[in-house]
Amino acid sequence: MAQVLIITGAAIFGFLGTVHLLYTFFTNKFDPYDLSVKDAMIGTSPILTKETTVWKAWIGFNASHSLGAMLVAAFYIPLALSNFTIIEESPWFSWLPVVIGLSYLFLAKKYWFKIPFTCVLISTLCFTGAAMLINF
Repeated sequence: MAQVLIITGAAIFGFLGTVHLLYTFFTNKFDPYDLSVKDAMIGTSPILTKETTVWKAWIGFNASHSLGAMLVAAFYIPLALSNFTIIEESPWFSWLPVVIGLSYLFLAKKYWFKIPFTCVLISTLCFTGAAMLINF
C-alpha cells in the first residue's frame, strides 16, 4: 500500500508540474488580465540585474517551478516501481516527499488558489500515509 501511495502522490506532482509547464509556454493563462501590467513587466528589470526583465524572470520562475514538481515524479515513480526497498530502508527517502509536499502545501495555501492546494494536499496525504506505513 505504501508503494501505491508514493506513486499516486508523485503522479499528482508530475501532472501538476506538466500542466503548469504547458500553461507557462503554450497559453496565456499566467498573463495578467490588465495587459498594461504585462507591458510594464516586459519593460523593466529587477533591481538585482539589468540582464533580464521582470517578465522573463516570471516565465523562468514558472518554468523552474514546474520542473521541480516534475522532478518529484521523475524520481519517485521509477524508484517506487523498480526498487521500492530503497524507500523502505531509508528514512530520508521515505520522509523527503512529505517535506516536499508540506513545502508546496504552504506555498499553495499562501500564494496560489484552491485547485493546486487541494491536489497538493491529496499528494501530501499520500506521501505522509506511505511514510507512516513504512516507518511505524
